[in-house]
Amino acid sequence: MYKIAFVTFGCKVNQYETECMRALFLENGFAAAEKALSADAVVINSCTVTASGDSRTLTALRKLRKVLPDAVIALTGCYPQANREEAEKLTEADIIIGTKDRSSIVGLVKACLEKRSRVVNISDYSADDVFEPLRCTKFDNNTRAFVKIQDGCNQFCSYCMIPFARGRCRSKPMDLLYDEVKAIAAGGVKEIVLSGINLAFYGREFDRDLADAVELCANTKGVERIRLGSLEPEMMSGALLRRLAAVPQFCPQFHLSLQSGCEKTLRNMNRKYTAAEYLALTEHIRGIFPECSFTTDVMVGFPQETEEDHRESVDFVKKTGFSKVHVFRYSRRKGTKADKMDGQIADSVKSQRWQEMTAAAEETREGYLRSLVGRTVPVLFERENSTEFHHGYAPDYTLVKIYRKFPEKSLRNQIRSVIIEEYGHDCCFGSLVTDAY
Repeated sequence: MYKIAFVTFGCKVNQYETECMRALFLENGFAAAEKALSADAVVINSCTVTASGDSRTLTALRKLRKVLPDAVIALTGCYPQANREEAEKLTEADIIIGTKDRSSIVGLVKACLEKRSRVVNISDYSADDVFEPLRCTKFDNNTRAFVKIQDGCNQFCSYCMIPFARGRCRSKPMDLLYDEVKAIAAGGVKEIVLSGINLAFYGREFDRDLADAVELCANTKGVERIRLGSLEPEMMSGALLRRLAAVPQFCPQFHLSLQSGCEKTLRNMNRKYTAAEYLALTEHIRGIFPECSFTTDVMVGFPQETEEDHRESVDFVKKTGFSKVHVFRYSRRKGTKADKMDGQIADSVKSQRWQEMTAAAEETREGYLRSLVGRTVPVLFERENSTEFHHGYAPDYTLVKIYRKFPEKSLRNQIRSVIIEEYGHDCCFGSLVTDAY
């Protein structure tokens, strides 16, 4: 029996796809290797959002080849799809495929283990591609499951490689979604997280939308929570929000991709909204979901970003009041419009702006956590930290910890009411409304 291992970089979609590939291997006679060093074959699922993502992928590939000279190494994911010429030259990999036809990877690895023949098969995307029906119904964390329902992007932001790495928007059919969620819930998972590359575009091909997917999950026995992945602000209509508000299991945490709070920079990025429209949307959502939270991504050091532009973006982050912000530096990507723009920013300036934006993000996060003190929230507990704390998440995705009064007992996969008593750097602390376990 061959042993298989995985190395995954990047987003939740990549992590989901790795779990789907893992399931395929196990269903076809492979065993899971406890460590990559004991594997007969290793699959590297890559990311290419940033240059550092590319670097991590290549470093992992070369290290694995050095320590596993006889193993089969397969490289898949966004890096080879978006960087075909460079990927084809990577002789350290025995198998190279992109982000299409992932269901073929088991056969390719088996053949390579038996015949040791190298395969490079990176398929092009076309306008009539359909959603690849990968699925996964078992997760190591048996409280929350990510389900990929959408792939591809039509937006072509000036800095982004994703349309080249993932193709155009495609959605998982509703019947396949129902079958997958039903199987996941039957395994005891209480929370479903719907994810995608451009999630808000879900269902357009068959006259559906994201609310249809949420409602389908809500009507599946055993599903007690539904959460959404990253969303494009311009797609969040009032009608969609009202339908989401009518779903009792919906968790009002909105990860609205911002990128910049500066109007000029947003135009240069080819984003499809203004800062004013983004702010108005958050205010509208707060009117519908009074206890919601907003998380986001913000880029610093985009080409032609002046100090004044940067300050405008920092001030916007402070004004909006995010519960969490992922701050990252602009990374030049060959083949994008931004790579050819004049006014590229020096790395030292990017680092300084990253520090300033991170400080603003931490300020807003502290303010948000402080505002939760005194509130009673339902918490889905996921794990214990030694004998000290139970860890879980509120609907707004705030990490909540409570002291373990009975170290021998677990609250894992239970939803319990907790009163928030204090806050820390990245979480809140509280007590069960009732101590009964």
